[in-house]
Amino acid sequence: MEKTVIRVLLILGIILVLAGTAYAVYGIYLKLTLDIPNPVATIEVEDYGTIKVELYPDKAPNTVANFIRLANRGFYNGTTFHRTMPNFVIQGGARNGDAASSPLISDIYDLDEVLNDRDLFESILDEYYDGSYSYNNTSITSYSQAKKLMKDSEDYRSIFEDFLDVEYNITGEFIANGYDTNNIKHEIGVISMARSDYSSWGYIEEGYNSAGCQFFIMTEDNTQLDGLYAAFGKVIEGLEVVEEISKVEVYYRDTEVDSDYEVPKDEDGNEIASDTPKEQPVITSITVETYGIDYGAPSIIATFDLNSLFSGLTF
Repeated sequence: MEKTVIRVLLILGIILVLAGTAYAVYGIYLKLTLDIPNPVATIEVEDYGTIKVELYPDKAPNTVANFIRLANRGFYNGTTFHRTMPNFVIQGGARNGDAASSPLISDIYDLDEVLNDRDLFESILDEYYDGSYSYNNTSITSYSQAKKLMKDSEDYRSIFEDFLDVEYNITGEFIANGYDTNNIKHEIGVISMARSDYSSWGYIEEGYNSAGCQFFIMTEDNTQLDGLYAAFGKVIEGLEVVEEISKVEVYYRDTEVDSDYEVPKDEDGNEIASDTPKEQPVITSITVETYGIDYGAPSIIATFDLNSLFSGLTF
């Protein structure tokens, strides 16, 4: 009788193990076969309409994560398309309308989020402050020191008030920069990240890794951009809106500039860049539907300051 009971228990145990294994395998199967849509960005442009863009996280995962984070935190709301060129691109998303700027770490992270994450805090401390963040003549050089200040001070947030107010960039996910998986071609409707070009000064990689928040949408195929810019999605609705924006009236075209051309200036006396719309189309909002998937925060790097290389030099 006792042996029979033991035998039955063993059989039941085996059945349970097999059932558990089958369930686990079935779970893996569901994850592998579940058809989860790519995230879709909805760009609302005042007086023009709606543009919907399917994003490709399998091609440019960090670029997509950065765009989603900025968009869903409201960064792009109220920005403009500041460069419009028929048969080429429309470009927008500059922070505070400044086309020369990059986003701030505070645009993608909350202070409490950083102060409660040792690895994140230390990575920012090392990458952006060379390991030492100063306030009131006191230097913070470690996470444990920061935590002590947070414990000892009720007003600790003021200590780190400026900690996240530094610009960041992301690594360029394109073939020329070593990302062979991103084979998206710059065809009409493709969205891609704008970046700087420092190659004339000999800083090629710095230019490759200078994207932040600005993006452009192609209004015509252009193979010359393939592999040199981080394309990360494509328009699926509203291509006619993109086309209309590309044709807005601008101050002047780059092709009009010659030795006799007097470049127009703004009210502060600064030269206006070519292909700048006289009335810049306003992006009222950009939101991204992720279909329940968390794409996380992007991996970021410190910005390259070309101007600092020439500071103090005379010519």
